Amino acid sequence: MTTALSLLKDVFGYGAFRGAQADIVQHVIAGGDALVLMPTGGGKSLCYQIPALARQDSGQGTAIVVSPLIALMHDQVGALHEAGVQAAFLNSTLSGEEANAVERRLLRGELTLLYAAPERVATPRFLALLDTLHQKRQLSLFAIDEAHCVSQWGHDFRPEYRALAVFHERYPGVPRIALTATADATTRADIVQHLQLEEARQFVSSFDRPNIRYTIAEKKDATLQLLRFIEREHAGEAGIVYCQSRKRVEEIAETLCREGMDALPYHAGLDTEVRQRHQDRFLREDGVVMTATIAFGMGIDKPDVRFVAHLDLPKNIEGYYQETGRAGRDGLPSDAWMAYGLQDVVNQRRMIDESPAAEEFKQVLRGKLDALLALAEATDCRRVRLLSYFGEASEPCGNCDNCLQPPAVWDGTEAARMLLSTIYRVQQASGLHFGTGHIMDILRGKLTDKVTQFRHDKLSTFGIGAHFSEQQLRGVLRQLIATGALAVDASAFSTLHLTDGSRAVLKGEQQVLLRESINQPAGRARRERGTRSGATPAVAAALDSPGQQRFAALKAWRAEIARSHNLPAYVIFHDATLAAIAAMDPRSLRELEGVSGIGAKKLETYGPQVMDVLQAMA
Repeated sequence: MTTALSLLKDVFGYGAFRGAQADIVQHVIAGGDALVLMPTGGGKSLCYQIPALARQDSGQGTAIVVSPLIALMHDQVGALHEAGVQAAFLNSTLSGEEANAVERRLLRGELTLLYAAPERVATPRFLALLDTLHQKRQLSLFAIDEAHCVSQWGHDFRPEYRALAVFHERYPGVPRIALTATADATTRADIVQHLQLEEARQFVSSFDRPNIRYTIAEKKDATLQLLRFIEREHAGEAGIVYCQSRKRVEEIAETLCREGMDALPYHAGLDTEVRQRHQDRFLREDGVVMTATIAFGMGIDKPDVRFVAHLDLPKNIEGYYQETGRAGRDGLPSDAWMAYGLQDVVNQRRMIDESPAAEEFKQVLRGKLDALLALAEATDCRRVRLLSYFGEASEPCGNCDNCLQPPAVWDGTEAARMLLSTIYRVQQASGLHFGTGHIMDILRGKLTDKVTQFRHDKLSTFGIGAHFSEQQLRGVLRQLIATGALAVDASAFSTLHLTDGSRAVLKGEQQVLLRESINQPAGRARRERGTRSGATPAVAAALDSPGQQRFAALKAWRAEIARSHNLPAYVIFHDATLAAIAAMDPRSLRELEGVSGIGAKKLETYGPQVMDVLQAMA
């Protein structure tokens, strides 16, 4: 561990490991296999980068890192170069000549880490390279990032990951470390099975991200709700807005732009060049809001994303956790906000029912959706529910919407029985099934053309629920569908059908408790994170006026360096490092050496320039 700590300090500029990092690093350096579950921002990369350095120093060759995204490879390799580490990637952005040059460097033993996509790793050409290295005893370790992609039960299944079992079968004795930020017990078991990690030691860190505030709002006008949320809480700050459809992504981006925000769309329907350009702007510029489908986000290392918003319900808790985890990687206060309504439940149920998957697989998907719906409908602590899903016990957090503003609860059992009775009587009377709007019209006594046409105003339940608002009844229907007491037939215009679970509610054996509907979202004072647009990051908010000026000058210098290196600014130095320099106001390189995040190579490369910036302001 002396070697590992020296590498941590000298190469990366950090004085101590965090959490389970030290145990993981020691285990892998010693040649052990590992499965690492660590939340986004927890420092997973160091868990294989430091063992790669240590094992190369002891003559054990190059580490192979399987990474699913080209952009992530580029930034990781760029960051390693900045730290003075010899690293490279092999992917489709390289010309044939450039790829050959990387392969020659690999075979000459000049690389500490080589990044490659899972599709490339399984090719005969790449395996031949690995065979040569293995024969020369020059394979130090295999790191499999985003390991949940191997599981069909996960939210990012990529069949190519299944081929990575070849590492164990073909190169025995070379340690393997699989890493992911999210995996429930089922997904974890799948990772172990398909990557043949039965003998691997499992390191499961806490899934808690205490700096993230979880809020799930009842969907009314989702676009307006989103605008209010951003304006009140995150004006001028970077964020991600997830939408289910490409069309919705485009609409929201246009709306945010009209409201004066710097927003960009991202989805698989855009040209590759456009997607890359938008992603680069998001990573390299301040205050950009990315509106996206889930095609965007995996491997995004931007530390100052202050919010992640969902305008549509994700498919499961793993996806929700992975996506919300992209906020607040720097540990500062951030928000996970979602608008959720009845149509979200209907849409997600329909997508599962209409999928060509086997019934067994559909049942698993329904179970995962049910867990997410329970989180959305919860009246107790969101964080306790979220962590419980991953098998982690916790206490109420005091920092989610339900903890901060405990919701009023009303007994919706009577309304639920009336709705189910109406559905039953409509079906009995006409032999037909109808959707939510028509059922609510009958119960509330509205004489629409359809109600009159089918003589549903003659039903015994017509008008008996007039004292319930439409919003209340939508809430009841949402929970009945979420709990399986009602089914939605996607193939028949989303009509409602009773299920075996309806009986207990109809008989009064099952209580239905719901959140009180709130017509307007409660206002909240914006948390202090610095000024609005073009703002000082929260990490620098505590600096005095001269410190703020030093920080701004350092940030401008860093932006120039990042542009010249074609890298995100945070790869050069994190905001926290610049803030620490600005607070210290060092007078010599020796003083600068003690700042967290400045390793030996960066001190040598950038130290004199940093001192020039500071001295120019003295």
